[in-house]
Amino acid sequence: MSYRDRITISPDVRAGKPCIRGMRITVYEVLEYLASGMSEAEILAEFPYLEPDDIRASLAFAAGIERRLMGVPGL
Repeated sequence: MSYRDRITISPDVRAGKPCIRGMRITVYEVLEYLASGMSEAEILAEFPYLEPDDIRASLAFAAGIERRLMGVPGL
């Protein structure tokens, strides 16, 4: 999955942090919810404006950053 259609970065929204579809929820927040043990279903119930692809896009975005840090080609 490509995250580029779902993850937006705008200086006017959350000080330029990567956000989900221009909304005020950040990729970091989604990742923190997952890391804390929340399931995808729990996150979607808590934030009904999110979609399953938003969660996958957050994970893909984080994986892309990790690849860049490690210098792995393919981004």
